[in-house]
Amino acid sequence: MKKVISYTALAILAVIFIMPFIIMVFGSLKEVKQAQIDPLFWLPTNPSIQNYITIFTNGIFIRWIWNSIVITVIPVITQMLFAALLGYIFAKKQFWGKEAIFWIFMAVIMIPQQLFIIPKYIMFADFGWINTYWALIVPELWAIMGVFLVRQFLQGIPKDLEEAAYIDGANDWQIFFKIILPLSFPVIATVGTFAFISNWNDLFQPLIYLTNEKMFPVTVGLASMLGKEGNFGVEMAGATISFIPTFLIFIFFQRYFTEGITMSGIK
Repeated sequence: MKKVISYTALAILAVIFIMPFIIMVFGSLKEVKQAQIDPLFWLPTNPSIQNYITIFTNGIFIRWIWNSIVITVIPVITQMLFAALLGYIFAKKQFWGKEAIFWIFMAVIMIPQQLFIIPKYIMFADFGWINTYWALIVPELWAIMGVFLVRQFLQGIPKDLEEAAYIDGANDWQIFFKIILPLSFPVIATVGTFAFISNWNDLFQPLIYLTNEKMFPVTVGLASMLGKEGNFGVEMAGATISFIPTFLIFIFFQRYFTEGITMSGIK
């Protein structure tokens, strides 16, 4: 009886959590201009892909997708690289002030990032970065949380592996690329997953730094489309298309994601 109650409760929670996605997908298959009082208005009686045709025949939406790809893929690659390199240094190397520097980095996470928006905007305006990719790419080239995850992971790798490599004549770079990187792939994949989801779904920063419609990522573009047209079906189609990349990334890296989180000591 306890199992029945537990599974029933979990099933109800699962339905509650997945319902917005069901409404999004079904709503994208129905030609409806706006949400209605009927709670089941989103159920399509005659499913149609017209909303998707409307989206893809709108050239600006394709540009928004491209913008999202640019401001997401580059930070993902650099965050994975820097997290692996800095995590290795903080986990395995000894130098003066190592712990103090690391915890100063960690303290930055405690400060709400919204507090930096005005200073960053002024600085980016002086650099001429407003309405450019630079304002969204440069601050995301590395992430402190990624360094923390890799450091925690690498602290669990025995020192004997490095010592054996040194005895065989390997230098630090050979050890890093031939031993550390292959062993730390799960946590690096976790960093990449976090980075992709965070940058792809980011609405706040692009909304602040971008005013040119052609520079919008898909998140800001969909929000602006809703404000101008208010077409529920088209909005749901755009949201579904935007959701697919993050869903595929998570599914592909799910095994590494779970392993990386577990072995990094985060419960």
